[in-house]
Amino acid sequence: MMGYISLSLIALLVVFAPPVVLADDITPIPAEKAQVEPWFKANVQPFPARRGTLDPDLEAAEASPRIITVNQKGGGDFTSINAAIKSIPVGNKVRVIIKLAPGVYKEKVTVDVGRPFVTLLGKPGAETNLTFHGTSAKYGTVESATLIVWAKYFMAANLHILNTAPMPKPGTQGQALAMRINADKAAFYNCRFYGFQDTLCDDRGNHFFKDCYIEGTYDFIFGRGASLYLNTQLHAVGDGLRVITAHNRQNSNDQSGYSFVHCKVTGVGTGIYLGRAWMSHPKVVYAYTEMSSVVNPSGWQENRVRAHDKTVFYGEYMCTGPGSHKAKRVAHTQDIDNKEANHFLSLGYIKGSSWLLPSPVY
Repeated sequence: MMGYISLSLIALLVVFAPPVVLADDITPIPAEKAQVEPWFKANVQPFPARRGTLDPDLEAAEASPRIITVNQKGGGDFTSINAAIKSIPVGNKVRVIIKLAPGVYKEKVTVDVGRPFVTLLGKPGAETNLTFHGTSAKYGTVESATLIVWAKYFMAANLHILNTAPMPKPGTQGQALAMRINADKAAFYNCRFYGFQDTLCDDRGNHFFKDCYIEGTYDFIFGRGASLYLNTQLHAVGDGLRVITAHNRQNSNDQSGYSFVHCKVTGVGTGIYLGRAWMSHPKVVYAYTEMSSVVNPSGWQENRVRAHDKTVFYGEYMCTGPGSHKAKRVAHTQDIDNKEANHFLSLGYIKGSSWLLPSPVY
């Protein structure tokens, strides 16, 4: 009987023990911008230092990475990105780094769900452009993207991803995506996304963007992702109504949301909105972000459905610049205190300690 009780107690302790929280999941991003890079290097270390802490599948995949080279001029393993991706077997279980020679790749690229652990790697300081001209009229909105990713553990670095469809005329629909990310646990380093309406479909899963640039006109970051944007420039072009985010959270239990930390909001003209309520419960937070005078004084577009005033989560925390003044913000802008802000300022927001790795070296 004593042995039985002991085993029962052990089982209860296992069931009710609190989850292990790793330090890098709770250490907040520093307020001082000069400290951001040291914070990142301390909390997102390369694979050899992370053994035993990563998702088991990821840990196995990173142990023996494979490198494929792509060069349109010859001399590589392939001359196109799509050919390189198709060479990866369905059910892939190893990290495959597709190293791209600089140049312009005019391809519509899809990384399908059966090919996880793919990295698209451009050369730092050289332009590696992925371009296509897909439009919603031909493909449908979310299928118009130049790059579509369905596979887990994706990574991209040092790339320019463009949709070269023309800017739609004011008042007309012209969705044309640069990228759709519909996969969990994806990271983007030093990538630039160019489009107009709906540039980046940041859809499902946990995502991390660092040192990136995103350009567009209306809803140019949209979807239902749980994403942390660090040191990323959000640049609005064109004229008329411009909105940065249209987050697609639809209920209070949904853990998704966009967190912009140490970012910069720039653009031409006046009257850019930080976000709008495309759906009923969008969650978008800007922290330590520099906002130019291009930001509309009200900050966020007025909700067309008045009931959404009570369900949106629009947050601003210690932002700077002439566009950051809160005096004329819409009434439902959240006042975030230090404790609440930390939730949006750590890797825990995207469950990063179990999967986030730095970019490989070219």
